[in-house]
Amino acid sequence: MARVVRTDRELELPGVDAALRAAGHELLLLPEGVPERTLIEELREATLLLMCYTAITRRVIDAATKLKGIVKYGVGIDAIDIAAARERGIPVVNVPEYAEETVAEGAFALMMALAKNHKGIEKAMSRDGWAWPERRWLAADLAGKTLGLVGLGRIGSSFARMAAGLRMRVLAYDPYVKDTVADLRGMLAESDFVSIHCVLNAQTRHLIGEAELRAMKPTAYLVNVSRGAIVDEMALLKALEERRLAGAALDVYSQEPLARQGHPLSALYAMDNVILSPHLTFYTREAMARLEADTLERCREVLEGRPVTVRSRDPRLRAQTRGVRFVG
Repeated sequence: MARVVRTDRELELPGVDAALRAAGHELLLLPEGVPERTLIEELREATLLLMCYTAITRRVIDAATKLKGIVKYGVGIDAIDIAAARERGIPVVNVPEYAEETVAEGAFALMMALAKNHKGIEKAMSRDGWAWPERRWLAADLAGKTLGLVGLGRIGSSFARMAAGLRMRVLAYDPYVKDTVADLRGMLAESDFVSIHCVLNAQTRHLIGEAELRAMKPTAYLVNVSRGAIVDEMALLKALEERRLAGAALDVYSQEPLARQGHPLSALYAMDNVILSPHLTFYTREAMARLEADTLERCREVLEGRPVTVRSRDPRLRAQTRGVRFVG
């Protein structure tokens, strides 16, 4: 029997939890935002750590002397000190493929809602029961518009296919993909809609900053379903307040959860041209079934002492040399 710790219990994984307990393992569920000192104490005897959003720092990893693997049940790995894990020979793995189409669909839905002015019209319907065709409700066509994608990995590529189906002109900026545009600001200046689909790392933090936002058209919209910190959120807030952008749809934030009061981005709630989503574009029945199946298989590999399968192409995970096998 192994001790397994899973953080972020608010994201329910009933199939994974039940299977681990049925196999005789001791499973401890910890809440999102668990203090570092508590996590350190609970991991002292743990063989396996499952996490989603909780920061896994060097101090946490160094104190977990019996840890054999870290499984991120999701895609983004920016919350894990992977260098510290690699030094200890602790494999780190994520689940990169479970929601490629799902998140792309979510981003596409947000773009559609912005273009069609759904938030304002829905509020008017809820308040007044009807909305007449006044100029303030004028929406926009997507056909013929230019979409700029920041990142052309799995999700970005799925989004591009969807946009092409609506006869949108698609541009993409991705230094790791051939035949994409080399000038980010130039692409932003041409785009009617910009959607972010890159990972968060040292190179992409605040990739979309003050200068990039100023490069965008005042009629353009920004969609972010990747990581909040890819955008300089204070610069975005200022651009929206000054009406230098037509609007934005956000599913991710540097500081989560978002809150109506006391959060740096609380002012966004009052803006009719801003759609706020609670980091749930990944959350569908089908995607969660795939996530649970892949997560459980990675857990079994760790607990049975087998090499852990890494499907991600992220160089931070591909740099691992012990306890892993690479696929794809």
